[in-house]
Amino acid sequence: MSDSGAQAVTDAVASVASAGEVWRKGAGIAGVAIGVVAAGAAAGVAIERLTVGRGIRRRARLALDSTGPYGALRGTPGTASADDGTELYYEVDEVGEPDADLAPRRRRLFGRRDPAPVTVVFSHGYCLSQDSWHFQRAALRGVVRTVHWDQRSHGRSARGAAQAQSGAPVTIDQLGRDLKAVIDAAAPEGPLVLVGHSMGGMTIMALADQYPELVRERVAGVALVGTSAGRLAEVSYGLPVAGVNAVRRVLPGMLKVLGQRAELVERGRRATADLFAGIIKRYSFASRDVDPAVVRFAERLIESTPIDVVAEFYPAFAEHDKSEALVRFDGLPVLVLAGDKDLITPSEHSEAVADRLGDAELVLVPDGGHLVMLEHPEVVTDRLADLLTRVGAVPAGTTVDGYGATSGTARPGG
Repeated sequence: MSDSGAQAVTDAVASVASAGEVWRKGAGIAGVAIGVVAAGAAAGVAIERLTVGRGIRRRARLALDSTGPYGALRGTPGTASADDGTELYYEVDEVGEPDADLAPRRRRLFGRRDPAPVTVVFSHGYCLSQDSWHFQRAALRGVVRTVHWDQRSHGRSARGAAQAQSGAPVTIDQLGRDLKAVIDAAAPEGPLVLVGHSMGGMTIMALADQYPELVRERVAGVALVGTSAGRLAEVSYGLPVAGVNAVRRVLPGMLKVLGQRAELVERGRRATADLFAGIIKRYSFASRDVDPAVVRFAERLIESTPIDVVAEFYPAFAEHDKSEALVRFDGLPVLVLAGDKDLITPSEHSEAVADRLGDAELVLVPDGGHLVMLEHPEVVTDRLADLLTRVGAVPAGTTVDGYGATSGTARPGG
C-alpha cells in the first residue's frame, strides 16, 4: 500500500473514532466505517472505481447477479438445534446417480460411483455461507455424501439465540458445539472428513478440543483451508504498522456502537457499495484475472452479513487459541492449504498449523487470497480429492482436470 493509501486509512479511522461524529455525518461516513471494519481501504481502490460511471457499475452488478450460476446448488434440507436453541440449517448431498450434465466430470474426478460410506462435512468462514464451497460441492455432488451447513447468524441459519436474547458474544467454542449438533443431526454414524475454511477451520479445532472422542472414533481426515490456530490479533491485514495500530485501538468500540445502529449502517454501506466492493476484492482475492462473476458472488455473500452479526463475531477471533487442540488430529490424514497472499489469515498461520502436525500435507497456492476455494477452485478440489483418496472415500488415481473458473498451480509447502 502507498503512503497516501496508508494516510487515507489513518484519516478514516480518526474520522470515526467518535460514535457521535459518525451519526452526525450520516450514512455515508457509516459506510466508510464499514470499510475500516473490513481492514482498511487503499485510496487507489476508491480512485480506480471512480473512473467508471456508477450507473454502468450498477448495471454490471445486476447482470452478473442474474446470470451467475454460483451458489445455486441445493441439497436435501434439514435443521439441527444448537445447545442454546439456535436452529442451524444444513443440506445433504447423498451418493446417487449423477445428473447428466455433470456425469463426465464426476467420472473424470473419481472414476466410480460407489465410494466408501464417508460423510464430508463442510464448514464455511466468517461473513460467508455454505455456498462459498460452490465449486467443491459441484465436483463432489453425487460421488460422496456431503453435508453443507450455515454457521449461526449466517446464511439460512437462525440468528444466534444467545446473541439475540442477551447480547452474549459468540465464541469459537460455541461454534464447535454447533458443528457437533449438525453432525449429530446430519451424520450421526459413519466416518467423517471435516473440511473448514477460515472460521470454519477454527470451528473444527473447537470441536476437536471439546469432543476428542468424536475425533478419535469417527474422523477419518481433516482439511483446514486458509485458517489459523491463534494469534490473529497480530495480523496486519497488509496495512503499515501505524495504520493497523490505529484500527485496533478504535475497532472494538466502534463495532459495538455500529452493531447497535445496524439499520443506519446498512444504508451507509449501500451508499458506498463501490468502495465496499473494492475492499472485498482486495481482501478476498490475490489474482488479477479472477472471473468477475466469482468476484460479484463473493460480494453478495459478504454483503448479506448484517453489521450486528459482524460485530458479534469479531471479538472471538482475537481470543481464539486452539493450538493445543491440534494434537487431536495427530495420526490422521490432514490437508493444510492456504493462498500465499492471504491478508486475513496469512499463510504463515497455516504453516504454523502444519508444523504442529508433522504428517500434515501443506499446500500454498501461488497468487491465492483468502477465498482461495473460489479463486483457485481446481487446486483446492484436486487436493481435497487426494485427501479423500487417502482416507479411502474414493479410489486411487483420482484426478481433477481444470475444474473451476481460474486456473492455478499448487506447490508443496514446508
